[in-house]
Amino acid sequence: MSTPRTSIAFHTMGCKTNFSETSTISSEMLSHGYKKVSYKDKADIYVLNTCSVTENADKEARKLIRQARRLNPVAKIAVIGCYAQLQPGQISTIPGVDLVLGAKEKFNLLSHLNTLNEKNESTIVRSPIGNTKSFYPSFTNGERTRSYLKVQDGCNYSCTFCTIPMARGRSRSDTIKNTVKIAQKIADAGTKEIVLTGINIGDFGSDGEDFLQLITTLDNIKGIDRFRISSIEPNLLTDDIISFCADSNKFVPHFHIPLQSGSNPILKNMKRRYTTNLYESRVHFIKQLIPDCCIGVDVIVGYPGEGNDHFKETKVFLESLDISYLHVFSYSQRKDTLAATMENHVTKEEKELRSKALHILSNEKRHQFYNQFENTVRPVLIEKSNNIITQGFTDNYIKVHIEENISIQNTIVSVLLKKNNGSYMEGEII
Repeated sequence: MSTPRTSIAFHTMGCKTNFSETSTISSEMLSHGYKKVSYKDKADIYVLNTCSVTENADKEARKLIRQARRLNPVAKIAVIGCYAQLQPGQISTIPGVDLVLGAKEKFNLLSHLNTLNEKNESTIVRSPIGNTKSFYPSFTNGERTRSYLKVQDGCNYSCTFCTIPMARGRSRSDTIKNTVKIAQKIADAGTKEIVLTGINIGDFGSDGEDFLQLITTLDNIKGIDRFRISSIEPNLLTDDIISFCADSNKFVPHFHIPLQSGSNPILKNMKRRYTTNLYESRVHFIKQLIPDCCIGVDVIVGYPGEGNDHFKETKVFLESLDISYLHVFSYSQRKDTLAATMENHVTKEEKELRSKALHILSNEKRHQFYNQFENTVRPVLIEKSNNIITQGFTDNYIKVHIEENISIQNTIVSVLLKKNNGSYMEGEII
């Protein structure tokens, strides 16, 4: 099928792990003569890497499929990712979809595309998730400032609201040796920051290796100035990991730690593996060792059985924590999860009210966090410039705008943080 002029467009939904996988898959396609174009342009082939964490993600995927069909009615459309693993039959009935690949098969996109014929019917290639046991390394390339490096995949947890174990399978990891090789390759390409990604990253390891050993080894990579941990479960974020990051010159002062609820009865019902006391102790220990650390938090509102008292408990708990921002999700009922069978579902209107309240709190927390650093100097990795503004992020994840048009992309510079503008800080290079 492939010719030097066959154009292919990719679109990625969801998590950083998806982005790393799309980049690796697209690199293989380009190496076999395909020409990459924007998903907003006319292409011969469209590839949609999907997420299925919420019902809205499924709806967005269907919208993007229709968009591709409008751009080129005769194009081939391939759907991969979590939605493709969970609901392949549903996707195959969407007009225009030619190929649906499950979790194991998506990394063989090239060979599956070459087997397509001109019939107007969808091809589904999907194995039972229990057969998905191999680890496929992936990382983003083409963006010089930051690369997402997948070091772990799958999850052994059984949270009642989550479909990820059904979509990605059991936890599995790369070896430290191979991860170091890939990280060095990223460094040799000139990238300054690596974000370690995975589905349950703290569960990294096999054959005696663990996450602490991984980050200790990566800390010695030459050519990478920053390592960032994307998200890590509080029960797996040990004191040793926190202490190591506090002393490291490369692992930045930034943690993203899922909470989901600040009410212990709800946490227990969700089958989360920690209590609010453990979570609070993690935050306190981080701030004790790394006072300037940025801490992000995931929260779900409207989980079945979450009454007003449970929500108030969550809000009060979050208000009491020295955290920096929230990612707020409204509970979305997912097929084949235990939570979907529960009673006392929260109304859409109530979810919206609770979500709004926590978004306001998140803005307040971010504002308070940024305020601490007014008139201080932080290292900023410059990511892009337009005709007016140069933008980047500090080591502790403060977004910075500099009112200068300077061609210093992919450079770390010292910046005076002058004014808090809420979603970003104004800075001046010194």
